[in-house]
Amino acid sequence: MSQVAKTGIDLNRPKIDAHAHVGVFGSWCGVAITAQEMAELMPQYGIEKSIISYPDNEVALAAQKAYPDKLAALAWLNPALGEGVAQEFEGLIDRRLVVGLKLHPLFNAYVADDECVYPLMEIAAQKDLPVFVHSGHPPFSLPWSIGQLAEKFPKTRLVMVHMGHGHGVYIQSAIETAIKRDNVWLECSGMPMHTKIREAYQRVGSERLFWGSDLPFHHYAVEILRTEVSGLSPKELDDVFHDNAKKFMGWK
Repeated sequence: MSQVAKTGIDLNRPKIDAHAHVGVFGSWCGVAITAQEMAELMPQYGIEKSIISYPDNEVALAAQKAYPDKLAALAWLNPALGEGVAQEFEGLIDRRLVVGLKLHPLFNAYVADDECVYPLMEIAAQKDLPVFVHSGHPPFSLPWSIGQLAEKFPKTRLVMVHMGHGHGVYIQSAIETAIKRDNVWLECSGMPMHTKIREAYQRVGSERLFWGSDLPFHHYAVEILRTEVSGLSPKELDDVFHDNAKKFMGWK
């Protein structure tokens, strides 16, 4: 596949960030961003809305409350903690505080298709809420495990965050998994291979690929440029940057 000539960032193209974080991530990460900083930065890059999460849900919920037109919170839950987690998820849904579920098998140390995840998947299916699953790190969050989870819960909409992340084999597996499972969508933040964005769009389906930033772990400019040089047409870029996520989330 040839490189495309254009390498500029189109700040006028509307965008929805399908994967971002607020709060402080210490230890080896050493990154942080406040809700105010995110809300002020988003317009500079044409970002209309960001789907956010944080291990402490109160941080994400407070950010959403402060900027309801800009930020939409996922419930970041650890299913390995037991029965109370499902009750917590139902409570957040009943109070209309979250737009979906965030699962991070690597961060919380469980395999993506472990039985502990099943109650949350069932709730998400019943409420027609999407589940965003971190992918790309063995042994917990490999695309194969996420594919098995999707197979077990065909009525639950799964978004494979990072579409395999930084390993070429995992990236290819994410694409092949999504081809086999029509309840799997791909999000491309932090995935280094620009060529795989075009491949995913063409092979998985034009409506099943989202752009995201993974802020504050990555910069808007880097994530935007990777997608813009992927070889997609302007209309196809609009799909990935904005229209697909808007339709998927049911936003008017």
